[in-house]
Amino acid sequence: MAEKEKTRKKSSRTKEKETTWQERVIQIRRVSKVVKGGKKLSFRAIVVVGNERGTVGVGVGKASDVIGAVRKGVADGKKHLVEIPLTKSNSIPHPAQGDGGGAKIMMRPAAPGTGVIAGGAVRTVLELAGVRNVLAKQLGSNNPLNNARATVNALETLRTFSEVAQDRGVPIENLFS
Repeated sequence: MAEKEKTRKKSSRTKEKETTWQERVIQIRRVSKVVKGGKKLSFRAIVVVGNERGTVGVGVGKASDVIGAVRKGVADGKKHLVEIPLTKSNSIPHPAQGDGGGAKIMMRPAAPGTGVIAGGAVRTVLELAGVRNVLAKQLGSNNPLNNARATVNALETLRTFSEVAQDRGVPIENLFS
């Protein structure tokens, strides 16, 4: 009887770890490839994977059916995860900019209660990263994949004050003087 309870506890723990990841599909597009016999149709899915606690990734999957494409996109997103620092008010520590293809993203921290002021793919990436208060603007391209990758690029550049102080070799108090 005790062994059954242990296995139940183990399986519930693994389920908790699996369910912490959320995934959202940004875009599903039908694409075709010209082959000898005609056109071969397939689907491309752009998926964002995040745990809403500072980790997020963007993935792309292609398959002959939508479900397979989404599954591949989730696997690709989990391979390209990025850790980001969050402040106490679930914002970003400082303004950041990112590039991805022809897209550029500007992000600024916001006061508590502001919410996520961003559009399209940028909003999805920031929400799944766990950012609750931020101002963001897409510049250049309106391609969802490039905007998502530009957002991840901007989030990668974020550093905390303690990281900067450690890199410079000075105490945190001396950063502001």
